[in-house]
Amino acid sequence: MRNIRTAFGLLTTLRIRLPDDWQPGDSGRASVWYPLVGLVIGALTWLAWRGCTVVLPTFVAAALALIVWVALTGGLHLDGLADCCDGLFVSASRERRLEIMRDPHVGAFGAIGLSLILLLKLAALASLTPATSLAILLAASLSRWCILPAALLPAARPDGLGADFASGFQRSSIIVGALLPFGLAAALGLHGLSAALAGLAVAASVLLFARARIGGVTGDVFGMLVESVEAAVLLTFVSTL
Repeated sequence: MRNIRTAFGLLTTLRIRLPDDWQPGDSGRASVWYPLVGLVIGALTWLAWRGCTVVLPTFVAAALALIVWVALTGGLHLDGLADCCDGLFVSASRERRLEIMRDPHVGAFGAIGLSLILLLKLAALASLTPATSLAILLAASLSRWCILPAALLPAARPDGLGADFASGFQRSSIIVGALLPFGLAAALGLHGLSAALAGLAVAASVLLFARARIGGVTGDVFGMLVESVEAAVLLTFVSTL
């Protein structure tokens, strides 16, 4: 129960408190539950999307569902995406890029990245049908599973969330955690399997880019990873209709 509480407390704004006796590495030990957290986030977002589409125009329903999606995470992953866009795309040294990523202010690259990812997800949500809307569940679950294999890369800095995650992470969590998102992908048929492959391809691209630019991963890279994979899964469902 402790690890489940940690996973939900870290990744959502749901009223589930983090354990009071936080220990170094707890975020990594809880990672096996990350795909389940994603599934819950996706299910709540799907309920919002489904309910809104019944009484509202498609685009308005999609916008409200996206607001619910962001609210459930408190913008955690979007913040990481913005920091990565500001730091990884700038022409500077590795140390300077890491310094920029720690800056709480959002720069031009960060603002552009946030705008583009939100527009992509909004467009995808507006293009889903009831038959393909379960893509929301797969996107939310698979994207959080992708954090697990990302932990195999070196931490870009000796402190921070990425380093804490790596210190408690167990490789067996990758296999156990994969059962939920990949089982869901298989259940969704060709669309689901195609979307999972697209998500994995995007995840690999994000991680390779981070490795080349800062030498490894950070908590912000995990955020960029989640947002990018979510968008890739949704767009694949839309493009294969």
